[in-house]
Amino acid sequence: MTKIRKHYILHGAVQGVGLRYRAYYLAREMGVTGYIRNLDDGCVEMEAEADRETLKGFLDALGEGRFVEIESIEESTIPVQDDRTFERD
Repeated sequence: MTKIRKHYILHGAVQGVGLRYRAYYLAREMGVTGYIRNLDDGCVEMEAEADRETLKGFLDALGEGRFVEIESIEESTIPVQDDRTFERD
């Protein structure tokens, strides 16, 4: 399948609720590469790279965290970077 890369800004109850930790382990499990980090405005920024179906499943699974409440997602397609890992800070 063809890889794509998406840039996301996640809004809602997304900091201090284990979202970055969950994303890191889900990405490793699902073969997603990229990164996730907190922003100063309370949002979370993420870039994720995989095939379209995997990215959809990855986002769906992220929202299933116990305390995570993603209210909205800004999403754009960006060039594939062929990362080897998924990083969190």
